[in-house]
Amino acid sequence: MNRGDRARALKIFKEGLRAVDPYRAVKGRIRVSGPRRLRIDGIRYSFKDLFVIGAGKAVCPMARAVEEVLGRNITEGIVVTKYGHSLPLKRIKVLEAGHPVPDRNGLRGARAVFDLAGRAGEGDLVLCLISGGASALLPLPRPGVTLGHKQRITELLIKSGADIHEINAVRKHLSLIKGGGLLKKIYPGTAVSLIVSDVVGDDPSTIASGPTSPDPTTFQDCIDVLRRYGLLKKAPSPVVRFLEQGAAGRCEETLKPGEDMAEDCRNIIVANNLQALLAAKKKAGSMGLRTIVLTSVLTGDTREAARFVSAVVKEVKRSGNPVKTPACILAGGETTLEVKGGGRGGRNQEFALAFALEIAGLRGTTLLSAGTDGTDGPTDAAGAYADSGTVERAILRGMDARGYLSNNDSYTFFKNIGDLLITGPTGTNVMDMIVAVVGHG
Repeated sequence: MNRGDRARALKIFKEGLRAVDPYRAVKGRIRVSGPRRLRIDGIRYSFKDLFVIGAGKAVCPMARAVEEVLGRNITEGIVVTKYGHSLPLKRIKVLEAGHPVPDRNGLRGARAVFDLAGRAGEGDLVLCLISGGASALLPLPRPGVTLGHKQRITELLIKSGADIHEINAVRKHLSLIKGGGLLKKIYPGTAVSLIVSDVVGDDPSTIASGPTSPDPTTFQDCIDVLRRYGLLKKAPSPVVRFLEQGAAGRCEETLKPGEDMAEDCRNIIVANNLQALLAAKKKAGSMGLRTIVLTSVLTGDTREAARFVSAVVKEVKRSGNPVKTPACILAGGETTLEVKGGGRGGRNQEFALAFALEIAGLRGTTLLSAGTDGTDGPTDAAGAYADSGTVERAILRGMDARGYLSNNDSYTFFKNIGDLLITGPTGTNVMDMIVAVVGHG
């Protein structure tokens, strides 16, 4: 274990987090410009009443920034965040709920947010604060679908290996809030959304399932997703029946691009994964590391992604391409993890374990893979470290790394050898960051 490279990797990761601090990202976008007037990202707005609503793992730092800038201009506000991610606020009420599987507190929070949005009238302004996790935190099912149905289909989709675009297509069509539903509720009030992106491509219609954005997906797309992952018979029958009725034109579709109301909201991305990676690159350079950002849109199967990054590391060690050692290789995005075993873990821990198997014995290589929100799957870890000696250290403890990987038990594996990264909630959420430090050895 190279503790120096591990410390460097962590410092680089933390610099990336600082660059996407939601508090600073929001505070720099808004300012009061007069009585009942403000500027948001350079555009002037006037209002009768000002409401603040939102949800996500990063929503509380965003809301704190709004409170500090707007103060008494705020008529009322409600935001929903994940358990353990709340901050004390003065003017905006904070509710906590379950993530990634929605729960009854989320249902209560979603109703409160939806009801407050409905109080907006003509001349009022609704400031929506959205970050990753809001899809699960704002469950408000359509008639005929229950919270239990949404919980079950969410669990099935997450474990199936479906990507976030596919999962959110289904979520939108089962919800009154998602897929532009919140924007419909706000009308005729004016809506502006400040968004911390946790999806590849920063598409507002996918982030948090697009509560204030038009939705290009259809009921038929949702049925196709369930069919693609073999879930039509496993999904709750009321969910399948509702989607089939929608595909037959018997249920109202989500808000579509081109509809008049779809043009009534500005969706502003205030922080994303690329910003974090570029800041991390600058930090790594200051440490004397030759650094390359592979991508901020890493997707696909977690283990395949780990093999790809390990192949780049091997090439760097072998030929000095695409960068010479000492080097730092950065990547970000959101991979998918198909759960077949009975263990515990998340995609970052699984990535690190698969990577460790690929580079076992390749001296001078240290990797950190972690979620920028401080959470990786249903665990208390943000991610894990892996290096050229990870597999060997496990063997000395009588542990078979490949067996743990097959059982999707990366959390237990890294806990036993002391290589988990536990940060607690970071206050931000821009998907995952991968930091690989590659030395001369």
